[in-house]
Amino acid sequence: MLLISSDMLELIGLSDRILTLYEGRVTGEIDRAEFSEEKIMRHAAGIAATEGAAVHA
Repeated sequence: MLLISSDMLELIGLSDRILTLYEGRVTGEIDRAEFSEEKIMRHAAGIAATEGAAVHA
């Protein structure tokens, strides 16, 4: 199933894995064990990718 939402609690509550996009590119793939609002937002804002974090294409 694909869930698209801007509601953070909904995403965290219903997802096993979250992929984030920034400027049309996948900037993060986060498994449930690693979920945090900060981590998701950093990837969604493109910040994590610019600080040397792995980017999944």
